[in-house]
Amino acid sequence: MSFKILKKQELVPTIHLMDISAPRIARKAQPGQFVILRIDETGERIPLTIADFDREKGTITMIFQAMGKTTTQLSTLKKSDELLDFIGPLGNPAHIENEGTVILVGGGVGVAPVFPQARAFKEAGNKVISIIGARSANLLLWEDKMREFSDELYITTDDGSKGHHGFVTDIVKKILESGTKIDRVVAIGPPVMMRAVAGVTKPFNVKTIVSLNSIMVDGTGMCGACRVLVGNETKFACVDGPEFDAHLVDFTLLMNRLAIYQPEEKLAFEKYKCEREGCKC
Repeated sequence: MSFKILKKQELVPTIHLMDISAPRIARKAQPGQFVILRIDETGERIPLTIADFDREKGTITMIFQAMGKTTTQLSTLKKSDELLDFIGPLGNPAHIENEGTVILVGGGVGVAPVFPQARAFKEAGNKVISIIGARSANLLLWEDKMREFSDELYITTDDGSKGHHGFVTDIVKKILESGTKIDRVVAIGPPVMMRAVAGVTKPFNVKTIVSLNSIMVDGTGMCGACRVLVGNETKFACVDGPEFDAHLVDFTLLMNRLAIYQPEEKLAFEKYKCEREGCKC
């Protein structure tokens, strides 16, 4: 069985959207879950959090940044091309209920998996405060889609080209210091950003959830590649997560694990570029 690409779009530089025909996955998908895909028989498996789903059309929307070998190769595919493997939905769905007021924080490409949660929290009756950030205005994702399901939307850019000149944590701290009662914070983005959000919310004792998209292979808890330390207990991001209590996650260990295979990732990327360019190496 193959999975056809029904739509391909570059949203902002290096960040791409794909709609994949996967009716069985679309019927079961929930906010917070992910898929594991493989482009071809020689390709590696990579996890991508589900950015959206359409049960009627039978599609799964993915948003990814072309960074390494596989995501760069994925970005070269076109509409009507097919993926060899597309497995999901995997992981536990996000915990969604009417809690009161929630803050949703998306950093960079992390805005994509935050979106279905913003929609779900809003539909569950919550007041939704969304904060999205990027390095600059031209890299901001899905501002209009986030605004549709947010009671308040704040934008931050590292360079000040749009919204608040600074980081998402500046806005989170400002809201908490204002005395507004916040019942839950969900942060998805680079590990350093999620760790920073956890550091801001902890003194206020606000429940904070992060989504850990760590190194994965099989995605079913069998290989142990996605081990994370949560509250001094070893958890598997694929079956125990991907969402965890941010105040219990050992982010230092997580980031060290994510860096383990950087030399191999660099070699694979260089080999892929060499093959595409036809150089003799």
